[in-house]
Amino acid sequence: MIKKIQEAVDYVKSKGVPAPKYGIILGTGLGGLVSDIESSHVINYEDIPHFPLSTIEFHSGKLIFGKLGGKSVVVMQGRFHHYEGYSMKEVTFPVRVLRMLGIEKLFISNAAGGLNEEYKVSDLMIINDHINLMPENPLTGKNIDQLGGRFPDMSEPYDQQLIRQALKIAKDSNIRVHRGVYASVTGPNLETRAEYKYLKIIGADAVGMSTVPENIVARHMDLPCFAISVITDLCYPSAIKKVVVEEIIAAAMKAEPNMTKIIKELITNQS
Repeated sequence: MIKKIQEAVDYVKSKGVPAPKYGIILGTGLGGLVSDIESSHVINYEDIPHFPLSTIEFHSGKLIFGKLGGKSVVVMQGRFHHYEGYSMKEVTFPVRVLRMLGIEKLFISNAAGGLNEEYKVSDLMIINDHINLMPENPLTGKNIDQLGGRFPDMSEPYDQQLIRQALKIAKDSNIRVHRGVYASVTGPNLETRAEYKYLKIIGADAVGMSTVPENIVARHMDLPCFAISVITDLCYPSAIKKVVVEEIIAAAMKAEPNMTKIIKELITNQS
């Protein structure tokens, strides 16, 4: 894996990209943040050695380098999922590459279903913990000591200082935001009523099909991580209805300006 990571890093560097300080992964329907970036370089995933290719129509598949809030960033416009047929090592390969390119903090966004009855469509939820229900872990197999320790600690998977800063930004900007637990499942099908009930019982406030593998790899590499979900549909008994993908995308796009504001100000305020 080290050789593959280095080949990907070498290719990206050969394009003359500026060294990024912060990495951002954009989730479903959340690509609009790119318009706030002073872009300097754009690299298609398909051109990067060993990079997976996004098979989801609303994931663009580009690495975008530039400035956001005056800070050097690299943005993954489009991510990868286990349900696309990729192994967890493939899903998280880009996080390894971003870390080796020099990022010091990782910011992740996603679209999720709301299990907490206080949540409404297009609300934001800052993730303060997660429940991993994926069938595969990206750290299985022989550990690569150059990347991180065999048994990474997960007592604080999401950086508490970044969470506090984000909550203050939301409060000062009058943005409706929650703090909660994200459950990660395989997909691509959505859950049954009984499964939603189970997820709520075990402590989840929202459910989705991403983010946790990326977070695990980030923590393995000692990379501080912040993650935020856009609640695109409601999954508690009184609100469950048949999901329409177009409605999920519309809900994400409605919330996107608030999510963008939080992430942009978070990055701007980093020293």
